[in-house]
Amino acid sequence: MTDFPLVVNALRIEQPLGVYFVAVLKARTLLDVAYSDVLSAHLRTGEASYELDGTQRLVQPKRLQVIADYINRTDAAFPNSIILAANFRKSDGLIEDDEPETDETDENQSELTRKSWTIEEQADGCCKLHIPTGEKLAAIIDGQHRLFAFAQARPVRLDMDLLCSVFIDLPKPIQAQLFATINSTQKPVDKSQTYELFGYNVEDEDEAYWSPDKLAVFLARKLGIDENSPLKGRIVVAPKKDDALTKLTAGIPWKVSTAVVVEGIMRLYTTNPKKDTTNLLEGERKRRTALRSLRNDKSPIREAYLTGQDAVIYTMVLNYLNACEALFWSKAKTGSFIVKTVGVQALLDILRSFAADAYAGRDISAKYFVDRLNSARDIDFAEDKFRNASGSGRSFIRKSILAALG
Repeated sequence: MTDFPLVVNALRIEQPLGVYFVAVLKARTLLDVAYSDVLSAHLRTGEASYELDGTQRLVQPKRLQVIADYINRTDAAFPNSIILAANFRKSDGLIEDDEPETDETDENQSELTRKSWTIEEQADGCCKLHIPTGEKLAAIIDGQHRLFAFAQARPVRLDMDLLCSVFIDLPKPIQAQLFATINSTQKPVDKSQTYELFGYNVEDEDEAYWSPDKLAVFLARKLGIDENSPLKGRIVVAPKKDDALTKLTAGIPWKVSTAVVVEGIMRLYTTNPKKDTTNLLEGERKRRTALRSLRNDKSPIREAYLTGQDAVIYTMVLNYLNACEALFWSKAKTGSFIVKTVGVQALLDILRSFAADAYAGRDISAKYFVDRLNSARDIDFAEDKFRNASGSGRSFIRKSILAALG
């Protein structure tokens, strides 16, 4: 068995898509912590072997035994890496926060289990990958047949080292696109594979069929290039943690992870993106409107998503962010936590509390949001009391703003 928490050496890789980390993990460790949407492994009670769940849905289940036979050979080797997306919960498709954002006191929060995989940058340029628990929080982007074949190989092979490329906080639609890119050569990847493994069409498709997170990624990317967006050039594919973002500053005062923006948008219209995606794909593919009768979801602007009012959702988010720029970001002092991950998250939390009224009142203008936030404009988020880059820091910023609003 693997002892957790686990800390391993890693190397930081920066490429056009974003930042990821290369590390070596034992096969048994990966079977503990990794999953695909169609398959996962579980340690048999009282035994040193694993059993698989979901093999009947695997794209090529017969490959597992063939690969297992190869693993058992004396000359077995896997030089290519298994690609993982860390910090995604299998249950609902949402990102696992380092520290849950709750109303607990700081003392109680310090006792909460921290589950997120994190990266610690070292002074010598190397990194440490921290895996706090054995919970399944690593979605497999590529290499699932290779990994799960170990569950059918000889138990001694569970201690084999495997090369892993680990993306931190990488949204699911981008995972699907990465898979499609890796597995395509001269012809497009078989669409059935991306449907089966990720639930996404990687080619163009009618927006009426878009899952919640596919829409959120589209809107986040638009915010990153829109000349009228305060986040233009600031949204990057990188871990949510600010130390990783700082490494990517490149002359821009501050940046925010794609995952933060995607989750902030998505929470406006869904509480369980994975369930929504599953419902859209079961049987014949369905339009978003079909979700109304399939699942009750009380997200503030759920109706806007169901009826394809994407322009309304985008305009609401854009205008709200421009209000944040006018009142908070444009005058943020050096070291202000309102431009850190927890600050941006807190502001997006507040948008969620405003959204229903704004949508119902048909006023999603920047002026509306400026008026709603104006009483909090003089808060100095550079003060020591705000300097907490955890879930409780996010909660404290949010509560401070709401308290100022009365």
